[in-house]
Amino acid sequence: MKKLILGLMAILLITAAYAQDGKKALREANKAFGAYNLDPTGNKAKLTEAVEQINLALEDPEIAKDPSAWASKGEIYNEIANQVVAVRQLGMGSLDELPKVKHPAQEAAEAYIKSYELADKKWQTKDALKGFQIAQGNLSNMGIFLYEDQDYKGAFEDFKMAVTLHEKLKKEGEKSSLDAEDDYNNQLYITGLAALNGGQPEAAAEYFRKLYEMKYDKAAIYEALYKIEADKDIEAAYKYLEEGRKLFPDDVSLLFAEINHFLRINKLDELIGKLEMAIQKEPDNVSLYSTLGNVYDNLQQREMKDGNEEKAQEYFDKALKYYNQAVEKDPEYSDAVYSIGALYYNRAASMTQELNKYADDYSKEGLKKYEDLKDKIFKEFDKALPYFQKAEALNPSDMNTLIALKEIYARKDDLEMSNEFKERLEKVQNGEAIEASYFKK
Repeated sequence: MKKLILGLMAILLITAAYAQDGKKALREANKAFGAYNLDPTGNKAKLTEAVEQINLALEDPEIAKDPSAWASKGEIYNEIANQVVAVRQLGMGSLDELPKVKHPAQEAAEAYIKSYELADKKWQTKDALKGFQIAQGNLSNMGIFLYEDQDYKGAFEDFKMAVTLHEKLKKEGEKSSLDAEDDYNNQLYITGLAALNGGQPEAAAEYFRKLYEMKYDKAAIYEALYKIEADKDIEAAYKYLEEGRKLFPDDVSLLFAEINHFLRINKLDELIGKLEMAIQKEPDNVSLYSTLGNVYDNLQQREMKDGNEEKAQEYFDKALKYYNQAVEKDPEYSDAVYSIGALYYNRAASMTQELNKYADDYSKEGLKKYEDLKDKIFKEFDKALPYFQKAEALNPSDMNTLIALKEIYARKDDLEMSNEFKERLEKVQNGEAIEASYFKK
């Protein structure tokens, strides 16, 4: 029994010592922060001391119940955020002089929320709400810095917290930096953008849906909601693009999103007018000409498969026209150069299937048809070859170009050249990059 009593006394002594350490650390934190405030330029080290001591103090379970201790942490961390803003915006001082805190505005806000939740006196609640108001500005600024640094997840957390504090302030009937409708809507907008860019589409959807319901005047909302919903139900998602295009008919980004939508679902006929419209808006955008060429190329293949030779030729000519326009605008645009080669190559390949019909016809007429068609096929392959050669010179590691060159030379019975590109192809397939082009002068 005596040993048990001694054991309990030891626990009580440890607890008392812990409490004394917590109170002492809180006093030291406030003292260091006070000294810093007397001379912020000369006492930067005191801010770091204040951070260390306040975190030490809050490890004490009793101090962690004190709303004033959390308010002190909020004040200290808010000041760190203030200093980061001064360095980033005004070039005052150096970030190296500040405490190493990754998200000071976020931690300040969380500390004030804790203080608000623990407050049992009106003045404590008032202090916490005042902290919310100060933290809002820092959260907005820090979120912008993080967004600029491409830390989209960090930016989202800061922007999201600014909205959370706004809601708490409104609940208490206090002023918020987001009271103006435009400010609030813009905050929702940038919060959604940060979430979307940070790979959190569902989180982004919450903010964009609010703005959509409010008919917020931003085309990007409709594009964002389409992107978020498209992986679930692409046809249902299209309603956002359709509505956005009606509201913002001159918005190029929405137009491109619609083009990509129809490419994705392979509705080629729908694309032609939209691509022509896009070319009118951006006449120097080479990829648009190449994409429209590709649409006509696919339509040509569809008509050829159905045996509609006249229509196939019409689409072939239009595909060639737009591919050539792309090359005229940028002679080194390898996609368009390759596509012209592929246009001729694919036509030759489709004709090869027809050649098989005459393979077993040994009549004089059959042999003539066979030879005439064979000659026609080789002329198409010959037309394709220089474009594949140029495409290889522009991009020697392109797998499709290497396959085409290997096949064409094999058909021409030039086994040496065919093997050359077979070896290059195998290297690329094994993950190697071809540094030196075969055809580059």
